[in-house]
Amino acid sequence: MKAAFLLLLAIPAGRETIGVYQGWGAFRDAIPARCYAIARPIVAGGRRGGFASIATWPGKGLRASLHIRLSRVRDRSAGVTLTVGERRFTLLANTRDAFAPDAASDRALVAAIRSGRSMSVEAVGEGGRPFADVYALPGAATAIDAATLACEGRGG
Repeated sequence: MKAAFLLLLAIPAGRETIGVYQGWGAFRDAIPARCYAIARPIVAGGRRGGFASIATWPGKGLRASLHIRLSRVRDRSAGVTLTVGERRFTLLANTRDAFAPDAASDRALVAAIRSGRSMSVEAVGEGGRPFADVYALPGAATAIDAATLACEGRGG
């Protein structure tokens, strides 16, 4: 309950809340038209500001697309890896944001997230110190479904 309350406090005004499902929230923005499931890490590499979101953007033709905001600035020479259970995925990243490299990877990542208990996103921060952002996944599948249905139900 506390995580859900903190998640609601973190969402800017002007967003429509679809629902909060354990540590994951589902939201809709009118402009640009998009819906997304989002969560903060339960362990954030020692910093705040990270999140994981899975968005549907009808105008961009995206459905259930992963976006990770790292809790720290990463060293550009190091990769970013997302782990769910025993599955590991290499992400494309800039200094703070990471994404699946293609649509097939997005589908595989989201399928793993939907059925997993936790996920971690590992990288190396500026100065060479490794860090990991860890997310609890209970509620994620429900939030993803709610967000996807909210955008489809309004035609975007």
